[in-house]
Amino acid sequence: MATVQLWSGLEARALRGALRMSVRGFAEHLGVAVRTVSKWEANGAATEPRPDTQAILDTALARADAAAQVRFEVLLSEADGGRQRAGGPRTWDYESWTEDVDRAVAALGGQNFPLADSLLHRWLHRWSPHDLDDKGLYLFARSTTLVGDLKRDQGAVLGPLSAERSYAAARSVFTQLDIPRRVAQLDLSLAVVAEMSGKLDLAARRYETLAVDDRLSRRDQARARLWVGTALSKSGDHSYAARVMAAATRDFEELDEPDDWSVAHQKLALAHRGAGDITQALHFIGIARSTGTIAGPMQRVRLDTAHGHILLSDRATLDDGLTILDQAAKVAAQYGMSHQLRSIEDIRRTTYRQFADGDQGELNDQWPGRDHG
Repeated sequence: MATVQLWSGLEARALRGALRMSVRGFAEHLGVAVRTVSKWEANGAATEPRPDTQAILDTALARADAAAQVRFEVLLSEADGGRQRAGGPRTWDYESWTEDVDRAVAALGGQNFPLADSLLHRWLHRWSPHDLDDKGLYLFARSTTLVGDLKRDQGAVLGPLSAERSYAAARSVFTQLDIPRRVAQLDLSLAVVAEMSGKLDLAARRYETLAVDDRLSRRDQARARLWVGTALSKSGDHSYAARVMAAATRDFEELDEPDDWSVAHQKLALAHRGAGDITQALHFIGIARSTGTIAGPMQRVRLDTAHGHILLSDRATLDDGLTILDQAAKVAAQYGMSHQLRSIEDIRRTTYRQFADGDQGELNDQWPGRDHG
């Protein structure tokens, strides 16, 4: 249903046209004077009805039938009221765009990539940034950021149609709009891209800088601190990584962020696995599994992948680890998480090579029919 945030003479004229009424008939329909309607239409976007009349216009639009509401939207989008740039979105466009951004966030949370892509690109393909005012540019940058999140979760990290390219484009717009917090959040996302593409030293340096960046909230600073540990662990410095992660975990507890606290335990578990302390690794992954909210398939896959990875560290729990990894791979394939699939396959190959130095026959019995690479 069409809605109007703030009525002016422009919207009032569009509503009269949509209802196919004369000036006199429209005035009688609203219960206002004919000269009032004439004044609205003469002044267009430069005049705003009184608050009580705004409510009357809201009611008239809400009670209009579906055909009239469609006509209203078309008339309003074609009108040249001067309040937005020529050819740019109208008020109702912005409201619909905002709703679709919210829907895209929910779709990404559930790894419904096709729906999120459709919701975002229906707006990004409609207008050039040159046609947008500040409100439109903000929505354009938010949508482009979410496209970056989508590409990242799909594993398209680098290249022309990648998370890196989308994040950089969104960062440029937020810089133009002078919104430092959003710029810093994009810097954090670009650091994640660097880590995912194997640039661990670069990622760690960026995380360290952002962990004390006043543009970010305390929660985002704690995330940056946690990801410093992730990059260190991936580069083999597991003991130091665990200490850094433990500090971030305490931050999440102080901030009362239970989901981030749980994710931190998952990463702590992997750092201890890398250091060879399987007992501690199992302890921390147990906390992560029992305390975190599984918000969507991505978190489930990450948690199962970490758990399976730890279990594969011991030949006695190899079968259990393989079973959990297989489950994670099925979910990742179902939702198109190619980066997660690659990680799972890398874990399988590394584990096989690790144990291949032992009893090859026994390993083949435990790992039948697999491509050991």
